[in-house]
Parts: sequence; C-alpha cells; structure tokens
Amino acid sequence: MARLTDLWELAGSQHGYVTTADALAYGVTGTALVKAADRRRLERTAYGVYRFPEFPHEAIDAYVLATLWPAKRGVLSHETALQIHELCDIEPERIHITVPRSYRIRRRGGEAYTVHHEDLDDPDLTWFEGVRIVTPAKAIRQAIASAVAPHLVAVAIANARKRGRIAPDLAAELDGLLRRADV
Repeated sequence: MARLTDLWELAGSQHGYVTTADALAYGVTGTALVKAADRRRLERTAYGVYRFPEFPHEAIDAYVLATLWPAKRGVLSHETALQIHELCDIEPERIHITVPRSYRIRRRGGEAYTVHHEDLDDPDLTWFEGVRIVTPAKAIRQAIASAVAPHLVAVAIANARKRGRIAPDLAAELDGLLRRADV
C-alpha cells in the first residue's frame, strides 16, 4: 500500500503541493489525505490541494496553487503571464489561468482566479520556476484578444522584442494584430 511519503518527491517538484488526483495516482486515497491533514502532516490549502508543511513558503506559492486548483492542471496566462514575464506594468486583480476548452471546473474556491478556456499547444507553453505558463508571444496574443489596454500591450511587445523574447518579425505581426484590434 502506498504511503504519504511516496508523494514527497512529487511534492518537491510542485513547491510542496499535491492534489487529490496526484495522491490517487500514487495509490493514496482521499481519506488518507484528510486523515493526514487532521494530524497536521499535510495542510489543506484549497479544495483538492494539499501542502507538506515542511516545505518553505515561497513568493510563487499563489501561482502554484492557481495551476493546481482546477484539478486538471491549469496554465498561468493572459495578464498574469504578462506580469510574470515582466513585459509591462500590469497588475491583474486576479490570477489568470487557462484550462482546456472542454474542461469545466466543478469545485469551490476559485474566487481569486479568472479562468479562461482554450486548447494550448506545446509551442505556446513554457516554464517559470517549475510552473507551467504561456510564452510571452501567447500572453501578448491573449492580451490583445481579451482587450487589455492597448498601450500596455504595445509596451509588452516592445519589451519582448528588446529582450529577445520574440523575434522582430513576430513583433511586427503582433503590432499589426494590436492595431487591427484597436480600431
């Protein structure tokens, strides 16, 4: 029978967090998670998400939790991705995550998140400190599509190009998309 300690290595790759689905994949039941939380061996941080208290809290914890909360792994996106990639001075009121288009979240506790539904391809994805996030180019496309203030998107395009995060031809394409969307 699998034990809670079997989840320790996985938790290490997820900043100390595990989900109920992770536990089930390792043969640890939901009941065992609840009992471990009652005994303070785990902290219940959100519906279906637990944390080993031995792991230090980090600035990225809110983002890790956001990607684990939907049950099907979410991806940091839109305004949140622009902020994390440091492309413009944007302060989203909520953490933006994207889940597959066909996935419907059926759990409580998502008040801190703006959930978007979109099927993302591997070229649209990258990593930030072990957390899945859209690329700068995808974040800019999402910002244009969701009507983020044009001046912020223009700054994001310029910064991404200047820092070598997008190629000059892609920057020109994104500038064109922004101009067409701003008409």
